[in-house]
Amino acid sequence: MAVGIGANDVANSMGISVGTKVLTVKQAILIAIVFEFAGAYFAGGEVTSTIRKGVIETSSFVHQPDILVYGMMSALLAAGTWLLLASYMGWPVSTTHSIIGAIIGFACTSVGTHIVDWVSVQRIVASWVITPAISGLIAYAIFISAQKLIFNTANPLVNAKRLIPVYMFLTVMVLFFITVKKGLKHINLHLSNSEAFFWSVGVSAVVMLIGYINIQKKYPNQKSEENSDENESKGGYSDLERVFASLIVVTACAMAFAHGSNDVANAIGPLSAIVATVENIGEITTQSRIAWWALPLGGLGIVVGLAVLGFRVIATVGTGITELTPSRGFAAELATACTVVLASGTGLPISTTQTLVGAVLGVGFARGIAALNLRVVRNIVASWIVTLPAGGLLSVAFFYIIKNIMLGI
Repeated sequence: MAVGIGANDVANSMGISVGTKVLTVKQAILIAIVFEFAGAYFAGGEVTSTIRKGVIETSSFVHQPDILVYGMMSALLAAGTWLLLASYMGWPVSTTHSIIGAIIGFACTSVGTHIVDWVSVQRIVASWVITPAISGLIAYAIFISAQKLIFNTANPLVNAKRLIPVYMFLTVMVLFFITVKKGLKHINLHLSNSEAFFWSVGVSAVVMLIGYINIQKKYPNQKSEENSDENESKGGYSDLERVFASLIVVTACAMAFAHGSNDVANAIGPLSAIVATVENIGEITTQSRIAWWALPLGGLGIVVGLAVLGFRVIATVGTGITELTPSRGFAAELATACTVVLASGTGLPISTTQTLVGAVLGVGFARGIAALNLRVVRNIVASWIVTLPAGGLLSVAFFYIIKNIMLGI
């Protein structure tokens, strides 16, 4: 399952960086290896508890804990199988859809529809609509602000050199604050809101200063260029887009961390339920600690999937939805990172795929509907619709196979 997440969803998150040609596929994979693993290990606990306990009423398995174990195993197998198939075909699908559909499938088959916490499911489904909208609005606002404050001014390059470090400050501050408040419980680091805010501002200020110095050194005394709709020239980026390209690396790191913190739950949530049940000799507990090895294992699986199959979906996402430049890619990546990390902090599992697509659509709408490849968008949405029932049906099949094998033993 974790390998499937790495092959599909991580490719989505890194697709923008590759599509803008700021990072090569190899560079994107190296960045993802570090930051995906860090996000999964340090900030993955909140969402994991939602997947493990929020979708179904595990108390219904008190008298049949073996069924819960078989069911969670079948859910992992089902969702993982579908994700690997989709990744091989280059289809960007939702890992969250896959695992939740799989859990609902085995639960309804083994016990009945009443076992599903439909209120929780409704919240999750609502997030699939709300989060792309939020991400799209944030991306739209960021891109429009860049247009008005930088591109559509008399001296766009001068203003870019002055304002891009501010965007860098905002990116790092959001990421660092959520990480400290929600993601460092595993190393017993607990800070108050004021302390977390202080450290976030401090670290972000250092990053902003370093970014400002580097940009000033890289583009000293350069004059502005004429405004145009396209800031990319044949054979390379214009100076203005190159300044934004330096920020893509920061937002790529933020996006990788955000994705690791949220989507590791799709693999580790069901695993945690299995481990807790087995360790308690069949006793279904309402609360249990996540095994120390579970989050690193999930992070490792994500990294392997990205390295082996991630390039296929990167090719689909990077250039298919709309034409991306570094400035557009920055707006989409920052919006997606903010949305995903905030959702991870509140414990609400969301679809990174849908969040990213929402952000890219927001950037596209800022340039007009003609800038979007509606055929590709329709295909992506269709793959989302198919994913939920596919996960459920595969889970039912795997559940009966595993149950019969274990009963035979």
